[in-house]
Amino acid sequence: MHKREAFTRDENCLADYMKALGHPARIAILKAIAEKKSCICGDLVVALPLAQSTVSQHVKELKEAGLVKGTVDGPRSCYCIDPEAMARLEGSFGKFCASIVQKCC
Repeated sequence: MHKREAFTRDENCLADYMKALGHPARIAILKAIAEKKSCICGDLVVALPLAQSTVSQHVKELKEAGLVKGTVDGPRSCYCIDPEAMARLEGSFGKFCASIVQKCC
């Protein structure tokens, strides 16, 4: 048995989202994409104090978590927020926080 199998699907899903959000650059990337509705990687590089390769790696992590969707148009990749994934994150994190507060306070 893998250690992840010892936990619920919801716990694993929330942990995956939190891991993807575990770097301030990824938070900034999500905010930048949300402001523009969609953007190419070059737009993100201009908006952030990071190299293009670093931005690409962070976007890859967000895509793997399902928070960002991307389409390729030749040499350009256009990214947008996945609103359904963000709603799932909001619901999961909200329930988690509420359950902790209810138990400890």
